[in-house]
Amino acid sequence: MHCSPAELPELMVTTSPAESHSGEQCENCNAMTPHQITIEIITENEDNSNAAFSREPYRVTECQQCGTTTKQRANNM
Repeated sequence: MHCSPAELPELMVTTSPAESHSGEQCENCNAMTPHQITIEIITENEDNSNAAFSREPYRVTECQQCGTTTKQRANNM
């Protein structure tokens, strides 16, 4: 199936079939804690006429102890 960028949903979330938890440093807890990790496709400039073309992958981590969520653009990793 082929969709044009205008037909794609605003947000797409992908997780691996395996457990998507890993230990990472949490700035809020100041410790290594379990995190849930997902990849999200986020529209960066929704107000622009080119919004359909401004989607970028982000690595999203959520601390399973305190709930702090961080997003990092995958292209900047």
